[in-house]
Amino acid sequence: ECAAFDKQMHADAKEAGGEKYAQLCELAYRQSIAAHKVVASPKGEVFFFSKENNSNGSIGTVDITYPSAPLFIVYNTELMKGMLRFIFEYSESGRWAKPFVAHDVGTYPLANGQTYGGDMPVEETGNMLILMAAIAKQEGNADFAKKHWETLTIWVNYLKEHGLDPANQLCTDDFAGHFARNANLSAKAIMAIASYGELAGMLGKKEIQKEYNALAKDYAQKWMKMADEGDHYGLVFETKNTWSQKYNIVWDKMFKTNIFPKSVIETELKYYKAKQKPYGLPLDNRELYSKADWIIWTATMADNQKDFEFFVDPVWKYADETTSRVPLSDWYWTHNGNMRGFKARSVVGGFFIKMLDYQWNKR
Repeated sequence: ECAAFDKQMHADAKEAGGEKYAQLCELAYRQSIAAHKVVASPKGEVFFFSKENNSNGSIGTVDITYPSAPLFIVYNTELMKGMLRFIFEYSESGRWAKPFVAHDVGTYPLANGQTYGGDMPVEETGNMLILMAAIAKQEGNADFAKKHWETLTIWVNYLKEHGLDPANQLCTDDFAGHFARNANLSAKAIMAIASYGELAGMLGKKEIQKEYNALAKDYAQKWMKMADEGDHYGLVFETKNTWSQKYNIVWDKMFKTNIFPKSVIETELKYYKAKQKPYGLPLDNRELYSKADWIIWTATMADNQKDFEFFVDPVWKYADETTSRVPLSDWYWTHNGNMRGFKARSVVGGFFIKMLDYQWNKR
């Protein structure tokens, strides 16, 4: 059965993104799953806890769940829900009283409350809303969202107020430190607001869908003005000579929500080509390191195979040639292919985003 599955997965991944992409998916598949444990919740439902390997050992980290998610949305939405249930449980129990999403639920193996030193309010809240919409799209219904509608509404209202122009805070790329006015984080908040609108539409709440869709589009227009640097959009709002991968906008293409004009992705991808290094596209202008998962999300924004391969092939080259003999590191140097930090993490499940896009939209 394993051999048959491997063969099928390779064929499906190759059809979606080509041979080198398929080999990256093969490399990521078991590593991503192995970084989790399945347990039964007190209600007898699935909890699927991640461990933040090679970092601080957080359990159920939401910004680890977000990049890992495509693999589980493609193959098993029940496991995907299992990565979110305990976050809802934590919020809805009253033990987490803040109007945004917790970073984690403890330090592995104890899921008894957030232990991370700081919050990531826009990051984690955006992640949960987007993933709820992705589950609904995959399943063809928003039943899971319906159970938690009140909580989702609290969260989206937080983003409505604080998401467009984020205050000084960490995002998932926390190794780069705190900074305010993060354009990619803002794009996540905008797509999360749109995601809430999509869920509302699936639940028959058409007026709410219209309201949040319009709000997301209005924010996207403001985003374009604040992030505008002429031939690209910056890392930080209204700061010149910066750039960053805007991988969060991939959902606009995948959901077909048309929140950002198509020109935004086209402009960004064209600019990124000039920034390419031998082993991949750096995360932003500050360092030559990158994240393998985010590069593949960025590549998935491309509307043709040639551009997709332009960004993905160097990641394959890194995986093939790196001298860092560890379970695949997602954080590495793009000029020499050496590991920068993490290893053996679940986030490589993010490689499957192209397969998910292909499943939803073909090419």
